[in-house]
Amino acid sequence: MKKLLWVLGLVSILFVSCGEGQKSSKEETKEEGQVEVKSDGLQLSDEKVEEGAVKYLTTAAFKQKVWNYEENPEKWVFKGELPIVIDFYADWCRPCKMVAPIMEELAKKYDGKVNFYKVNTDKERELSSVFQIKSIPSILFVPQHGDPKFSVGAMQKEDYIRAIETEVLGN
Repeated sequence: MKKLLWVLGLVSILFVSCGEGQKSSKEETKEEGQVEVKSDGLQLSDEKVEEGAVKYLTTAAFKQKVWNYEENPEKWVFKGELPIVIDFYADWCRPCKMVAPIMEELAKKYDGKVNFYKVNTDKERELSSVFQIKSIPSILFVPQHGDPKFSVGAMQKEDYIRAIETEVLGN
């Protein structure tokens, strides 16, 4: 009986100590450069997103700013004012972490010409499902007019520039 109590005590200490590093959804902190957003994808805090920065996109914000696939399930109807590039990623994905600084750099380079967004595939499962994301990073290049194009896997910066110039800007 004493051994059983001893084991239960150790197990409970283990669970308590392992749980301390986890954050509840209410305590979750923002990633660096990310603004807090409500479930509808709109900004919560007064913090401004830096111009020329990659912005985080929720499913609700995607429907509002890019394409409402529920209203137009059969036809791509782009809602944006500028062409966009969307990086579908996950926090645990090493190639995604290699692509992230490239996207940040390109967001600055194309500031005012192209908007850059990130979609966390672990958090935005519905949106990932709509685009049938099976491999990440997946980059969606959306021109102002015409259909979007996908690129799957990490590429070199020059390849992203070439895709933006030809597929997004039509140069």
